[in-house]
Amino acid sequence: MSESVRVRFAPSPTGPLHIGGVRTALYNYLFARQNGGKMILRIEDTDSQRFVPGAEEYINEALEWLGIGVDEGVRQGGPYGPYKQSERRDIYRRHVQDLLDKGMAYYAFDTAEELEQKRAQVANFQYDASTRGSMRNSLTLPAEEVKRLIDEGHKYVVRFKIEPGRVVEVNDLLRGKVSIKSDVLDDKVLYKSADDLPTYHLANIVDDHLMRITHVIRGEEWLPSAPLHVLLYEAFGWADTMPAFVHLPLLLKPDGKGKLSKRDGDRLGFPVFPLEWHDPKSGVVSAGYRESGYLPQAVVNFLALLGWNPGDDSEMMDVDTLIQKFSFAHCSRSGAKFAFEKGKWFNHTYLQQTSDEELATLFIPVLEANGVDAGRFGLAYIAKAVSMVKSRINFVADLWPNARFFFVAPTEYEAKSVKKRWSDQMPRIMSELIDVLRALPSFASADAEPVVLKWIEDNGYHLGNVMNAFRLAVVGECKGPHMFDITELLGVEETVKRIKKAIDNIEIPAPQQ
Repeated sequence: MSESVRVRFAPSPTGPLHIGGVRTALYNYLFARQNGGKMILRIEDTDSQRFVPGAEEYINEALEWLGIGVDEGVRQGGPYGPYKQSERRDIYRRHVQDLLDKGMAYYAFDTAEELEQKRAQVANFQYDASTRGSMRNSLTLPAEEVKRLIDEGHKYVVRFKIEPGRVVEVNDLLRGKVSIKSDVLDDKVLYKSADDLPTYHLANIVDDHLMRITHVIRGEEWLPSAPLHVLLYEAFGWADTMPAFVHLPLLLKPDGKGKLSKRDGDRLGFPVFPLEWHDPKSGVVSAGYRESGYLPQAVVNFLALLGWNPGDDSEMMDVDTLIQKFSFAHCSRSGAKFAFEKGKWFNHTYLQQTSDEELATLFIPVLEANGVDAGRFGLAYIAKAVSMVKSRINFVADLWPNARFFFVAPTEYEAKSVKKRWSDQMPRIMSELIDVLRALPSFASADAEPVVLKWIEDNGYHLGNVMNAFRLAVVGECKGPHMFDITELLGVEETVKRIKKAIDNIEIPAPQQ
């Protein structure tokens, strides 16, 4: 495919970017990169009533965090700007006037009340060839009346005039040829004088043409609008430059039927937004994948496989591999269930592949949030602690409950283990252990372990009881990494200090009657 491939991701700044929108952006990006093309980010803010402050910044930040590179956009600039539709009013006015001059569009002055009344009178009312003759528009009103209404500032819309009796064909790279009779299409509103902005239908077509978009890759919810867009391309005389369409399947609920929603995430405990979102109106905070501890590469890998497969058994794929393998031939036409548990698996697997040093850096903010001065320990120490527990975690935040004891000495001791392992003889045995530990020529795990085990055996002590009591004193509970790896990192002084603290603070359980 030629290097002229140009795709666009065109979200509306009406709230946080849904994870389904992220997948659409990702597929656009993968296709563009695979074909040496360009990825354009266009902000479609023509719906002024639904505009939400901060949403545009959120979209840009989310794509940047995920590594979905944008070649042209509001931030990046480019030769076909502006890339925000609210800044393209003059362009849209000219194209609306072009359709009016050609007789392919008309003014409509019907008020909201009049339209509502008509809907009440006519079942399944639709503003189209069969009904527009009974409405207040420039097709039924005298030209002088139309001019007067416009000059006096009466609000109006411009509607696209769709003629019945033809079959509109949409060629979709995923779904094949889709044919729709024009009789079922209504005369869509293209422009509203109330806010001097076009609707999605007009702005979308004009921008795709002027920005030289070659492939429109979007969700299947936009498939019903595709025939209208074909007719608009023809009306403007742009049929030869019409982009190829790809309508992607929806992301579905993990359980039950229907498309994935925020309620599903709230109900089942997973995010549906890439970043945490603070609603500026309600103040409600919604979880994000970034703040929940997901790595961006894990999210990208997970999303790529929701509705697409590489044609083999590959699962773990970095972005370069995804770019190489991506193909619409392996995209599903049906919706993909959002298997959020699989997302956790991807994150776990990517964390295991992350270097201990990088993971330690990610862990530092978690330590600081829990009152630990990370600088007191140093990156090398934190990395060694992380290396011992990383196999147990799905998220960076999971490091804290699993590695807490490396940074904070226990103040409480797990009751069940105390009852089982801390006998009236254990304080004396632990005091002896202190002497053994202090006498070690090397505190390295491989050197310390055989000496301590031989001391236990020579004294006829119960191995399980002594080692679990040792762990209980140092960790606070009877679980964790290899005991002598723990003590090697803690060092002899900290280890001895913790054993002494346990001797002084653990109450010997009363004998069972």
